[in-house]
Parts: sequence; C-alpha cells; structure tokens
Amino acid sequence: MPTLSVILITRNEEANLADCLASLEGIAQQIVVVDTQSTDQTLEIAKNHGALLSQPPDWPGFGPQKNRALELATEEWVLSLDADERLTPALRSEILTAIHHPAHVNCFAIPRLSWYCGRFIRHSGWNPDYVDRLFKRGTARFSDDLVHERLIPQGPVAKLENPMLHYSFMNYSQVLQKIDRYSTASAEQAFARGKTSSPAKAVLHGAWSFLRTYVLRAGFLDGAQGFALAISNGQGTYYRYMKLWHLHQEAQNKHHPYSK
Repeated sequence: MPTLSVILITRNEEANLADCLASLEGIAQQIVVVDTQSTDQTLEIAKNHGALLSQPPDWPGFGPQKNRALELATEEWVLSLDADERLTPALRSEILTAIHHPAHVNCFAIPRLSWYCGRFIRHSGWNPDYVDRLFKRGTARFSDDLVHERLIPQGPVAKLENPMLHYSFMNYSQVLQKIDRYSTASAEQAFARGKTSSPAKAVLHGAWSFLRTYVLRAGFLDGAQGFALAISNGQGTYYRYMKLWHLHQEAQNKHHPYSK
C-alpha cells in the first residue's frame, strides 16, 4: 500500500496550521514541519497533530528550507503544502487514487484556488494555478531559490482535477507585509544573479504588471478584489525593481564612499 508524507515549513502560523493539518485527516502517514523561530502556538499545534518537528537555527530561503523538510520525509509519496492551504474531501480522495494508481507518473500538479481579501480569485492570472506538489520520494527536489522556489521533478507531470484551497490573503495588512518581504527577497536574488534596474524600469514594469493582471488576464472580472490585486501586483513589481536599484546604489557607494 502506498504511503504519504506531508511536508510543511512554518513561521508563526498559528492562525492557519490547525485547519491545514485537520484537512489531512485519513491521508497522511507522516507529517513533517520544519519551523523557523516561531514565537506563537505553531509548535504546539504541530505536536498536537503528531508532526515530526525540526527547528534549524538559520533561514536559508524557501527552496533550501523545503529541501530540509523533504530530507526528513520517509514515506513512499510526498505532498508539499503551505500552512495557508487546505485539502478538500474531493482532493483527498483524488490524491489517494493517484498514488495507488500512478500510471507510471512520479509527479502530480494540483490546481489551487486562492483567496484574496474576501473572495476566491477566478481570473487575474491566478486561476487555473497548477503547482507541482505530489511526488514519489526520491524523484524530485526543490530549487535553491530564496523565494518563488519550484519543484524540479524527474519525468512527466500529470494534473489532478480537484483544487486545493489557498487562503493566501485574509486582509490588506497581509498583502502589504508580503509585498515588502517578497520584493526584498526577489531583489536580493536578482542582485546576486547580476541583474540591474533603475527607477524608470521600476515604473514601467510595475505599470505593465498592473495592466497584465487587470486587462490581459481579465482581473476586472474579479470585481473590486481584482482591481486591488492588480494594484498590489504592480506595487510588488515596482518595489522589487526599486530595491534592486537601491542595492546597486549601495554597492557603488561602498566602492566610492565619498561620491555624492
């Protein structure tokens, strides 16, 4: 009988983790939680659900941290989840069917239906949102990206039909916090790869991100939340390019400390 490990990485996820782990009932033989210095009830919630816990002292980025969780998985199949994601009963049933009858496929992509400040987003480039998450252990690893990591599977990927629910943004404070965190990490990653930017690039890329989300990807069909999402996408892109430009400015000032 095929068995399943579910892996998660967490940091202060008490608002999400209990519902996430409850949605795994009857499907997971092992739950692995790799935590980064949580100061809330995250660890207690994980323990109450019988999770295997690990708390490395450092934060290497999303990709390396997920690979740490993967290294602790021991079952035949692995499902990678975020704490703000939930399995529906239909998806649980489909996952069990997939791992019992994989048809020579080692990886499955799961569609994700995401919540944004009051409604599930069905356009705006967010739907369908297939993510590679279910795979046979030993056939895939995560990229080493600091942010926007991805699974790198071996061989073809099949698609499941039933979506997982992704409660990504419950309010606009969360949106702003994530824009700040992710734009910083993305800028640092781009800087390390030698990419450059300018204020003009930041404005142009930010405007293009808004138009692509709201017009080309039909964000206007998602109502007020679609408009707000397009604005936040534009903001995130703008700040990413501005922060990249600022990193280069700081690097130049280190070489020329007396230049104005």
